[in-house]
Amino acid sequence: MPVLIPPALRPGDTIAIVPTARAITVEELRVGIALAESWGLRVKLGAGIGRKHFQQAGTAEERAADLQAALDDPTVRAIWCARGGYGTVHLLDHLDLSALRRDPKWIVGFSDITVLHNALHNMGVASLHAQMPFNIGAKTEECRSTLRNALFGEMSEVRCQLPVGTDPGQPTTGNRAGECEGILLGGNLSLLYALRGTPYDIDPRGKILFIEDLDELLYHVDRMVQNLRLAGWFKELAGLIVGGMSDMRDKNPEDPFGKNAERIIADALGDTTYPVSFGFPAGHIDDNRALIFGQKAKLSVTANGATLSFEGGMLV
Repeated sequence: MPVLIPPALRPGDTIAIVPTARAITVEELRVGIALAESWGLRVKLGAGIGRKHFQQAGTAEERAADLQAALDDPTVRAIWCARGGYGTVHLLDHLDLSALRRDPKWIVGFSDITVLHNALHNMGVASLHAQMPFNIGAKTEECRSTLRNALFGEMSEVRCQLPVGTDPGQPTTGNRAGECEGILLGGNLSLLYALRGTPYDIDPRGKILFIEDLDELLYHVDRMVQNLRLAGWFKELAGLIVGGMSDMRDKNPEDPFGKNAERIIADALGDTTYPVSFGFPAGHIDDNRALIFGQKAKLSVTANGATLSFEGGMLV
């Protein structure tokens, strides 16, 4: 099934900001709204902005109705999920995403939005793994500019350089040199793990897998990675990209697990030989650069870092 790449935005187009998970206020979105308007976009706020049902921006039915309204609105050309947290998974039973096959538009977000990325990947619709408007002012200029470029059809590549002072020859970098091509997919490790065995599970064989995560106990990371390993996820990848594995910790620092998140992942790869990039600038980090899921990409990993290049065109 050909992958549908949503049309590039143009100045004057409308982007809807919709909360699919945690509650959020208009004030918390001021910087994101101003940013979108500075790009020449019109901003339409979802009905759930300012609404609160315990931790969430409304009940599952209310949040799904807000997202469905944006999906069905022909004037909305992109949907920017307001923030992550937890709860987007509750919407899946209430959504008709088939509208995106008829009228593809960008769904933008990361972290908890991984559940939508998975659903769209299985439908054959590309989506953007990128920073949400919440807290975007605290992110890097590259974070904001790659999002803008991806939305406006000007995305070409994302580069990752090794930190200054890093010795490329040291195995602690984890990088494995090489080049590959394939459809890019993935997202938050915890959500990918949680969706295993459901209709929203994904098949990464022959593709470039991206993973990232935040604030997990190291033995939990190992549990999730071992699940993917035993399921064969790492055997037939075209390539692997590991973004921020941020704020990982031991339950008891006096009795450590013995491996950091990167080493847990590296050890799970076994004798595979495809290119691998660790420390890629995407995820729960300040430099959270946009990635186009569902689009064909080329990954090149060298001693100096990695480059992810995207193929142009509407259909891949």
